[in-house]
Order: sequence, then C-alpha cells, then structure tokens
Amino acid sequence: MEFIVIIISAIFVNNVVLAQFLGICPFLGVSKKVSTAVGMTGAVTFVMILATIVTYLIQKYILDAFGIGFMQTISFILVIASLVQLVEIMLKKVSPPLYQALGVFLPLITTNCAILGVAIMTIQKDYNLLEAVVFSGASAIGFGLALVLFAGLREHLDLVDLPKGMKGAPAALVVAGLLAMAFMGFSGIV
Repeated sequence: MEFIVIIISAIFVNNVVLAQFLGICPFLGVSKKVSTAVGMTGAVTFVMILATIVTYLIQKYILDAFGIGFMQTISFILVIASLVQLVEIMLKKVSPPLYQALGVFLPLITTNCAILGVAIMTIQKDYNLLEAVVFSGASAIGFGLALVLFAGLREHLDLVDLPKGMKGAPAALVVAGLLAMAFMGFSGIV
C-alpha cells in the first residue's frame, strides 16, 4: 500500500513540474512536439532512475559513512552530469533520429533540476533503496505525463486562431498554469 501512495503522490499530487516547479526549462523547451516530448521523457526517466540509484548508494555508503554529507549536492551534480553523458553517447549510437530530435535539449538533462531534486528528496524523505527507485520512477512518469500533455496542448494551440499578443510563449504559459491547476485537483487523494 505504501508504494501505491508513493506512486500516486509522485505522479499526480506532488508532480515535480506542476507542483514543485522543477524541470521547467525542458518542460517549456521540448514541449512543441509530442514525439520530442516522448523521447525526452524516456531519456529523463532513464537518467532519473539511474541517478537516484547511484546517488542513494553514494549518500549511504560514502557521504554518510565518512561524515561528509555536506558534499551531497556537488557529488550528486557530478554523478548526474556523468550519467547524462552516457545517455547521450548511447542515444547517438542506438537512436540517431531521437538524438537529432532532442538536439540542444539533451544537455539540458544535465542541468534538469528535477533529476537533482528527486535524488535529494529520496534522501530527505529517508526512503530505502526500493522506495527511492519507485519514487524516482513515478516522478519521471509524472514529469513525462505533464510534458506529453503540455506538448499535445501546444500542438493544438498551433491550430487555433489566437490573438497576435497571445501566440507562442504567452499562450504556452497560460496553458501550463491551467495544467498545474488541473493537477491540483488530485491533492485530496493522498
């Protein structure tokens, strides 16, 4: 039952993008096409889960063991940056079209504060490794859900006749706000 609460909470109630405002840069930058949003979701999911596992182990077996917890943020950033480089190399070899579609946004995963935020939150919430993996996977799903929904809405906005002053970023920000308010409706679940 605890895992179900973690999953529902991470996806809907405490969505990293819409409730905690982490990962806004890729949320706004990669959300113009659904196909690109799905690719970014896959990359972020892989990096987020892997980063959570590695950072959890580093925290428990190195930082806590040697009493150097103050090095948490810098060590987590280095781990995430290294993992993103590995994902970039893998995507270049495995899926060149996806690598091209993500383009400049792939390095944004390195600075995606959602990944760092989830890694730090798993430590702060005192999760064990399994709970941390479930939380990071659910957070990645929540990130992806918000990203794909927003991309679909932005694709639809391109087909709508909007006033000149609302085209582009203004309409996207209004839709993002409405999407965040819609997700607030889930707050009574958990």
